[in-house]
Amino acid sequence: MTLKSVLMTSAAAAVSLAGMAAAERGSDGEVKIIYWQAPSILNPFLSGGTKDVESSSMIIEPLARYNEKGELVPWLVEEIPTVDNGGVSEDLTQITWNITPGLMWSDGTPFTSADVKFTYEYCTDPEGGCGQITKFEGVESVETPDETTVVVTFAGATPNPYGPFVGGESPILQMAQFAECKGAAAPTCTDQNFGPIGTGPFVVDEFKPNDVIVMSANPNYRDPAKPAFAKVTFKGGGDATAAGRAVMETGEFDYAWNLQLAPDVIAQMQEGGLGTPVAGFGPLVERIMLNNANPDPARGELRSVKDDPTGPSEHPFLGDPAVFNAMSMAIDRPLLVEIGYGQAGKVTCNWVPAPDAFNSTSMSCDTQDLDAAKAMLEEAGYVDRDGDGIRETPDGVKMSILYQTSTNAVRQDFQALIKGWWEEIGIETELRNINASVFFGGDPGSPDTFQKFYADVEMYANTFNGTDPQSYLGNGLCDKAPRPETQWQGENISRFCSPEFDALHAQLRDTAGIDARAELGRQMNDLAVQQGQMIPLVHRGRLSAHANTLGGVVLNVWDSELWNVADWYRIDSN
Repeated sequence: MTLKSVLMTSAAAAVSLAGMAAAERGSDGEVKIIYWQAPSILNPFLSGGTKDVESSSMIIEPLARYNEKGELVPWLVEEIPTVDNGGVSEDLTQITWNITPGLMWSDGTPFTSADVKFTYEYCTDPEGGCGQITKFEGVESVETPDETTVVVTFAGATPNPYGPFVGGESPILQMAQFAECKGAAAPTCTDQNFGPIGTGPFVVDEFKPNDVIVMSANPNYRDPAKPAFAKVTFKGGGDATAAGRAVMETGEFDYAWNLQLAPDVIAQMQEGGLGTPVAGFGPLVERIMLNNANPDPARGELRSVKDDPTGPSEHPFLGDPAVFNAMSMAIDRPLLVEIGYGQAGKVTCNWVPAPDAFNSTSMSCDTQDLDAAKAMLEEAGYVDRDGDGIRETPDGVKMSILYQTSTNAVRQDFQALIKGWWEEIGIETELRNINASVFFGGDPGSPDTFQKFYADVEMYANTFNGTDPQSYLGNGLCDKAPRPETQWQGENISRFCSPEFDALHAQLRDTAGIDARAELGRQMNDLAVQQGQMIPLVHRGRLSAHANTLGGVVLNVWDSELWNVADWYRIDSN
């Protein structure tokens, strides 16, 4: 099975089912969704995990979002503001959103501009932490002239003003529900974070973190004929193999997300005849993040915190280009693609491999070279002094690292291979895998989250909403690193800090024209990789599966996969 064949199958299914729709709200009973990475919270502002962003997208929504073609479409507003329609000021410093009149929260109260302004204040509260803070980079104020008008003012000309309140990562919270949950109180508001009131097609009936969400149709949803399903069972946990089988072989579930499985396994599952895989390439990249801070447990509360005044906060050797370049050279990326993803993967050296305009071609990493990696380390003074096969830094620190990731068969295969290659060049590597629901959760009390980064390197995949990576590239800004005072929220996971990178991002915010923006984006991509933020591995296609009796599914690689769940319906199998 190739990615092309999956895409053709999906397209054919979409055409054959076009025009079918639910007769009335709740007429199709129950739909069952399985995410083997279980949601741990339903407030995406307190989590960087895709599982949490996507599950919450069924409940809380942005003003606008991206469709399956990457086009910006209105969601809770009348139209997309532009310079031509007067919604964006001529000097590009303001954008005005006009909320669709009559929208209601699921509790029956009006959705107003005050909720939008509150969401901005919630995420940018200086006493708290926000997992989506880069969406508000450059915002000077949010004003509400009336109940249906939101005016966002930027500190300077902003040619791409579609960061705040756009896409599944930047939804609107209800002010009345979250009023007492700002700042340091945000993670303590369990009822609100586990059961947000929203404008989406479903409401939360019950949420068991890292296990299951039970939802029902929103009685105040804006389309009286939707959603078609009266109930949702959103099951979390298990693994990708079990999730794929539950849809394509046993028929226990209707939709399975992120089937990170070898191609032959997917093909065998499809032979079960009950489900169809759907796939597409967006900007999703499997990568190894390099901890630029010192993760030594002896540092206590300041472990993995960079630039603190109490001692050596820099990593003892991962910041040296000779080290991270050698580690990258030691990796056989084509082999990783072959064993892990087949046609649904491509070798990449880039943080941002899509859209194509932003895909840098300045680096090559498709050839493994162990001898060159060894020579690079040797020349930089990293030598094996006592003959145990482990190199030491010039000042005598053993090159031993902890390599962590989430529990997943493909990732454990990658870990085993990469450990072998790194140990062959003299870097001792300990492996650790963590339950995905915990690893990608946002619990500030857990030592095992990817935000805490209590390891030397960690591997995962990440992506962004839309087709302009401005906010996503903001994840590399110096001030966006997770810290104790932000409840470990923040998107600069590697603690990377480069004044040159920050300056380029400021320039990107001020630059108009796709060619000029793409050039700046490519420069930032190259700088981040070449200065040791991460080691990119595989440009991954998104691969999920739906039951043959589930209609309306449109895979979207530019926003939440569940972006159009209100349009899903049951196909009569008779």
